[in-house]
Amino acid sequence: MNTQAWLHAFRLRTLPLSLSSIGMAGFLAASVDKFDLVIFLLCCLTTIFLQVLSNLANDYGDSVHGADHAERKGPMRAVQSGAISLAKMRSAVILFSLLSLVSGIVLLLFSFGTDWLAIFFFFGLGLLSILAAIGYTVGKKPYGYIGLGDISVLIFFGLVGVMGSYYLFAHQISWLEVLPALSCGLFSIAVLNVNNMRDIDSDRIAGKYSIPVRIGKKNATVYHWILLGGGLLSAMVYTLVNYQSPGQFLFLFMAPLLIKNGMAIHQKTSDELDPFLKQMSFFTLMFVFLFGIGLII
Repeated sequence: MNTQAWLHAFRLRTLPLSLSSIGMAGFLAASVDKFDLVIFLLCCLTTIFLQVLSNLANDYGDSVHGADHAERKGPMRAVQSGAISLAKMRSAVILFSLLSLVSGIVLLLFSFGTDWLAIFFFFGLGLLSILAAIGYTVGKKPYGYIGLGDISVLIFFGLVGVMGSYYLFAHQISWLEVLPALSCGLFSIAVLNVNNMRDIDSDRIAGKYSIPVRIGKKNATVYHWILLGGGLLSAMVYTLVNYQSPGQFLFLFMAPLLIKNGMAIHQKTSDELDPFLKQMSFFTLMFVFLFGIGLII
């Protein structure tokens, strides 16, 4: 087995972003004395399996649909390069679907015990998460090819990722948790937006109509600023409603860094955007850490 090729296909650099929503949920739970380390670790494990599944399915689907081709600006994909065959990648997608399912079931049993109504509800959410991870680029009508990837990211990296995980800790939730969930979701969309701006030319050739392909690089840059501003604004509103000490505004130290990212996206060409994808992913994790520390100090 080509271990290096598989590690490359797993796209480990995407894992910090996927764990941001779990981190946010963990901090929210800790702020109300509901944090549980076992549930947190199982949430992390399940999320990692889902993220790797999404990455493998994306590699497989984009190769089948032609989005990964010689003119593509981003890093070479495993199937595209021939390092991993389509058949092996399909088997890996099935394997990580099963791993996500098993890990999710164990998580639900630890969280809810014999509360079967809650278990079945969250089991349904888990199945939707698996289908969303696969359906982004796989199938006859992958939703990522018609510009719905941003909505999916908002739902699964934001609302479900944060609020669903928080409920696993606290067994209750209020609509107020929508605000930090929106922050995570909007910043995660910003990461996807940079990715799609980088691939705008190759995606257009392949018929992958992401938001940047539909509205153009210039308007996608404006969209990027809206995502960054919306993420910060949501966090500020949540903090003002729950205000107890100035330390809760610790996350505002991220504002200059997010502005720096936005300026770079504005100034750079599509070919130069790949480093800022990684940067935005890291900034999202940093934001969650500072926001969470502000909650619990």
